[in-house]
Amino acid sequence: MFAPDLLKSRSVLITGGGTGLGKAMGRRFLELGAELMICGRREAVLAATAQEFEAAFGRPVRIHRVDLRHAEAVDALMDMAFRDRPLDILVNNAAANFVARTETLSNRAVDTILGITLHGTVYATLAAGRRWIAAGNAGTVLSILTGAAFHGSPYAVPSAMAKAGVLAMTRSLAVEWGPKRIRLVAISPGNFPTPGASERLVPDDVRPGEYGTNNPLGRPGQPEELGDLAAFLVSDHAAYINGEAVIIDGGRWLKGAGTFSALERLSEEQWARMRERGRGERE
Repeated sequence: MFAPDLLKSRSVLITGGGTGLGKAMGRRFLELGAELMICGRREAVLAATAQEFEAAFGRPVRIHRVDLRHAEAVDALMDMAFRDRPLDILVNNAAANFVARTETLSNRAVDTILGITLHGTVYATLAAGRRWIAAGNAGTVLSILTGAAFHGSPYAVPSAMAKAGVLAMTRSLAVEWGPKRIRLVAISPGNFPTPGASERLVPDDVRPGEYGTNNPLGRPGQPEELGDLAAFLVSDHAAYINGEAVIIDGGRWLKGAGTFSALERLSEEQWARMRERGRGERE
């Protein structure tokens, strides 16, 4: 299935593609022949990732600095993505999250999470969809969810709300746009530790190696595993999968939901440290 030319000449845009899971997917897509563009808020990070990929694969990687909370900026992003040729695949990966007791959240904190995770995803999807429909072109949208989209999550309520909205968008547009040859799918990852997420979301008394082990397989996911699933879902091998959200979490969903439920045991001092981490994300 994963032949070197699986995604040959496919034009792919990954939001939040400079780090973490976005970067892991981008690497896999390049390995399989795709033409890659990544975007995010930090241009230096994007440039470093592009340089790393270009050195590894010998092909240029386009970058674009964008704040997805602003619809006009997203439209300019899509102008660039479609400039030389139609985009084939949009991966909605960018998201914001931090854990906090919900009653302590400011309106600004809520708006930041909804603005990036929900509004930015919708803006990007609509901007790509309009262009595909106007030109009569096919397209694929892959959105990254969390388990909270299905079962909610204490201490991460705005993120759960946003991801539930992205899931509803995926299922709704799969029906509406399917006849126009636009396919929408989603992935709901379990624990795939990345430096940024671990710094913001994991209490500092959790020892390295423990995070992500609360599933029947007893281990966190590997970025390559997510990359393979993403590559399959955007490829022609998955052409008959539409509106589906695939869970890849080692069975955590079956064992017991609620990623952050255990945080009820945190002390006031620990919550204060977590709040400082979340403030850094908002700024």
